[in-house]
Amino acid sequence: MNATQFQELVSKMPIGKKLPDANYLHKTGFCEIAPELARFIHAVANALKIDENDWHIVKLSKNEFKLSLLSYPSFFDESYPALTQSVTVDLTKLSHRVTQYQASDNQPILHRKETMIPKSHEAYEMFEAVTQEGENAGLYDNSRMIGFKQSWENIIAKHGYELVDGRLFRISALPNTRDTDDVIDRHKTALVRHELSSPMKHLAKQGYLNGDYSIFDYGCGRGDDLRELQAHGLDALGWDPNFLPDADKVVSELVNIGFVINVIENTTERTEAIIGAWHLTSKLLVVSAMLANDAFINQFTPYKDGVITSRNTFQKYYAQAELKGYIERTLDENAIAVAPGIYYVFRDKIEEQRFLANRHKRHHQWQQITTPMPTSEEQARLLFTQHQTLLTAFWDRCLVLGRLPVDEEFTDSANIKMHFGNVKKAFKLLIQVQGESAEQEFKQAIALKREDLLVYFALCQFEQHKGYSNLPDEQKRDIKIFFDTYKVAISEAKILLFSISDTQLIEQACIDAHKNKLPASKLNTGHSLEFHKKFLSYLPALLRVYVGAAVQLYGELDEIDLVKIHITSGKVSFMGYDNFEASPLPTLRERIKVKMWQLDVDFFDYVEVDKRPVLVLKSQFLDVSFSDYQSQCLFDKNLIKKKLITPPYSDISISTLMHELKTRQLSIQGYHFSKMKSLL
Repeated sequence: MNATQFQELVSKMPIGKKLPDANYLHKTGFCEIAPELARFIHAVANALKIDENDWHIVKLSKNEFKLSLLSYPSFFDESYPALTQSVTVDLTKLSHRVTQYQASDNQPILHRKETMIPKSHEAYEMFEAVTQEGENAGLYDNSRMIGFKQSWENIIAKHGYELVDGRLFRISALPNTRDTDDVIDRHKTALVRHELSSPMKHLAKQGYLNGDYSIFDYGCGRGDDLRELQAHGLDALGWDPNFLPDADKVVSELVNIGFVINVIENTTERTEAIIGAWHLTSKLLVVSAMLANDAFINQFTPYKDGVITSRNTFQKYYAQAELKGYIERTLDENAIAVAPGIYYVFRDKIEEQRFLANRHKRHHQWQQITTPMPTSEEQARLLFTQHQTLLTAFWDRCLVLGRLPVDEEFTDSANIKMHFGNVKKAFKLLIQVQGESAEQEFKQAIALKREDLLVYFALCQFEQHKGYSNLPDEQKRDIKIFFDTYKVAISEAKILLFSISDTQLIEQACIDAHKNKLPASKLNTGHSLEFHKKFLSYLPALLRVYVGAAVQLYGELDEIDLVKIHITSGKVSFMGYDNFEASPLPTLRERIKVKMWQLDVDFFDYVEVDKRPVLVLKSQFLDVSFSDYQSQCLFDKNLIKKKLITPPYSDISISTLMHELKTRQLSIQGYHFSKMKSLL
């Protein structure tokens, strides 16, 4: 069965709970659907060796070649049974994902069960009566908030009912007591900001605050971000339960729920908040929360799944992987890490692929055309000179793409056609005038673009790439030019991705990068390769994928200076230093170790300034593009000459360095050593 046949059969199902994007059906209803569809579902379950007793409901996608086998063991015993396991099968990519819910205290639950079984079933009338009770009580008025157990129980209580043996009974009154939840000072968590919050800064960095998108800040606090965005003329609105409770919640292209879910002590409200923000999103949702390790959390008073701070505010601190898992379980969507504690969730899947492609694309510094080279073809030379600015821009675009642009990929396509007929003739003229050097430059651009695409597709496999149909048109053109078919591109990308587990290949790539590709680096033979993040694009494709996978688990490297590739352990470390750019001896502020085999991230903060490690011989990580390169080289030579450090020249603590300076009666002023004056 292919995708077209599958979707046609799903669309014609006479039975099932029918939602906009999927149909849900119990196995007892298979007798009323097309036999080939029923056989296909069972064949999928058998292929994955899923026992018949381990799934009860099938979820059939209407828009994708995908189905989920859902386990509701109490389907016939409980009015609103809870989901215990989900097996989602992507039949296009021939992959599947198993999600367990037994340990969750807020499991997804099922409603309107009568729609999933035949009307002839003995339980049909009872299920229909249960649903009618809920309708009469007004429980389905806000259907997007009823999908989780705790939310559903809260809605039942708020409407003045309680469940007894699975049926609704009116209760005379609700409890009128205030527990700890009522006295948490949530409003105190709203900080006064004097610059954009970090989630908004990342949106600006990615070009989303350019005025093309509407913005909604869900839980905007005092509105500092809104004030700044509106001052720039952006279409930005917000809502906050404490500071802007009467504002409308408006559907917008970009929705930010920034550091909101971590201050909500009620897990049901927390889930409702993130789902509410998602339903307001038409293009991109930004979710952020506070991160912390156990040592930091232990200083506070535990409360529920978080802590009470000294300001009587609640905080739920997450680990990076924990936050990603929470978002994906709640929204059933892929969450993309852009920074520690900040994730993007795209409703617009085309925009998601465009974002991912740009994220892994290198930005090359191309050689600019200045004056035309001498040629015997006077007419060509004159034509080139007459339109040099236009042709220079066109050439730059060709180099960026690694191919000739189509009309929408070059803003002056109309002028190219007017003066040269078409892009092929303009390109031919450029090669004719510029000669062999231009041909070699374009060949290099082709090779670099193809490698960029391989790295991108390899990392898309790591992030569960959505498939060819969801790619932007420009990427489809790239696939045709550089790989001929999508199948070839993905096949090569998978080979590249799987290669990162080969430690011998990683070691050889590190040696090659150190000797031939990186402008500056430190190779610790058999252990690791260290370099400045500025040189990431110089790495061979294998190492770009290796580091790229770690970046997807951690986020953007804005606060990071050095990268360390661990050759044998499947790890990548990111180091951030204080004043790296201007200090000859920067101190380590934070270290992040990404354990890719475990899909986990460890954070190490060096809070005590006087105990921070000092980076020695910084010049080995620099090249002439750094403003302090010459000064740093001279400083490092003097550092060794004065024997302030000894082989193997490892990083030292501040206290050790100060002791050595004092012993030699030296002080450091900028990049120079000075003799300390004697007090005698």
